[in-house]
Amino acid sequence: MKIICSDLEGVFIPEIWVNVAQKTGIEALKLTTREISDYDVLMTKRLSLLDQHGLKLKDITDIIATIELPDGAWETLHWIRERYQIIILSDTFEEFARPLMKKLNYPALLCHSLIIDSNGRIADYKLRQANQKKHAIKALKGLNYTTIAFGDSYNDTAMLKEADHGFFFRPPDNVIREFPEFDVTNTYDELKTKLEALL
Repeated sequence: MKIICSDLEGVFIPEIWVNVAQKTGIEALKLTTREISDYDVLMTKRLSLLDQHGLKLKDITDIIATIELPDGAWETLHWIRERYQIIILSDTFEEFARPLMKKLNYPALLCHSLIIDSNGRIADYKLRQANQKKHAIKALKGLNYTTIAFGDSYNDTAMLKEADHGFFFRPPDNVIREFPEFDVTNTYDELKTKLEALL
């Protein structure tokens, strides 16, 4: 039995925080796990910026609702789901993901959650589990699955290392340089070809 695990942002949807940065004009929100490998440092910075600019959850979800999927994303995910089992493992949050999951026809998603105060402010975030992508792969292997994983950033590398077969999809050059052991795919056609070869 084989199962696929994929990252979400940068794979099937655009980077959420980059879109928020573009719509709000807050340049520092463009930083993602592609640039900052420590997720806690990154999220602490993001929440601080939201407070500085008075942005609440609704402001962010209103922006997220306008995000369009990359060309070919829905078709590629549909192609995978017709043939194989896939679970999306993401470091995004349930509250952010909902409108985008609808556009992707509700694939299985494991991610984190936000802590919202009575005024709608994002007070904090709650990890489902530290290093959850790696632990999910490990648990699936414990269920006797052969695991195939792909993602694009620093926060995916532990998942790729843990999987029986791990590779990148559209990673930035700095990540490729630091992790040359992983094959790279750059288009949805290359992704499908790679999956067909592994499965």
